[in-house]
Amino acid sequence: MAVITVLGAGMMGSAFCVPLVDRGHDVRLVGTHLDVAIIESLRERGFHPTLKLDLSPSIRPFFASELEEATRGADILAFGVSSAGIRWATETIARHARPGVPLVMITKGLELDGESGRLHVLPDVVRRGLPEEVRASVFPAAVAGPCIAGELARRVPTSVVVTGRDGAALDTLANALRGPYYHVFPCADVIGAEVCAALKNAYAMGVALGAGLHEKNGGAAGSVAMHNWESAVFAQAIREMMRVITMLGGDPMTATGLPGVGDLDVTMNGGRTGRFGRLLGLGLGAREAVARMDGATLECLEILDVMRRALPAYEARGELGPRELPLLRTLIAVALEDAPVEMPFDSFFGA
Repeated sequence: MAVITVLGAGMMGSAFCVPLVDRGHDVRLVGTHLDVAIIESLRERGFHPTLKLDLSPSIRPFFASELEEATRGADILAFGVSSAGIRWATETIARHARPGVPLVMITKGLELDGESGRLHVLPDVVRRGLPEEVRASVFPAAVAGPCIAGELARRVPTSVVVTGRDGAALDTLANALRGPYYHVFPCADVIGAEVCAALKNAYAMGVALGAGLHEKNGGAAGSVAMHNWESAVFAQAIREMMRVITMLGGDPMTATGLPGVGDLDVTMNGGRTGRFGRLLGLGLGAREAVARMDGATLECLEILDVMRRALPAYEARGELGPRELPLLRTLIAVALEDAPVEMPFDSFFGA
């Protein structure tokens, strides 16, 4: 039906290809320089070593050096890289992007402009990196919402949104991406969806601290644990997402849907961020907790660092009060400054 080239052969980029090839698309999966072993495994035996799954032979694997061949005739370009690789991916794809060819990403994150001190969503960051003749007709879109890569790759029913600034392109992308088990809904609020997509990683880590605290105190998983504690943190996280969305000019109600509540739930329960939060709750310092994650990408640390640098600028302009976002400030201290886990409940919920 369409030729779709996905740049980034990690777990999520590769899982993203499964519903696409099931729809009958011609899917080309291009590994980055970090994905050489994955592409070799896919070519030799069709096995994805991190998803631990055989992928359809209809998903055609390419090395980064073969990007020109992989993008030839593409109807849709997609980024499957992490936020740390978004600049590289933009520079790399810019040589192959063409006017009118949609670009969609599953990358999550926010970027701070060092000069203006303002946060930008990644679709806008990517668009600025495209050639001028492409920018005139391409407004990059992004997929957000609850999606565990290992589940999508195994065809577990999954619901997400695709968001961007071009309404017609969103409808086209949603129709191209959705399938019997991959339910894709257009979302016009690019700021709200992308703020949630980025911040949910930090807040999921925060909710998961409770499991570590419980275990540290000798508790075992069960119906009586730290669920009261976790629920209050979860609720405050949604309030803070809504506040940041409002601050950046989006619709705060977006946090109550798939990009916010939905993605926060799945990330704290099934994602690597939840496992990392548990380790911090156990009392491990950030350095040891990172080591225990065996090289897993931790988007929560990246977004917390971005927000640590952004908050003073927004406060200086009077756009944010020094007592606002108490949960986010606590998570920054715990994850980046090795502060003890002491949740400031009395400052939650507008107190």
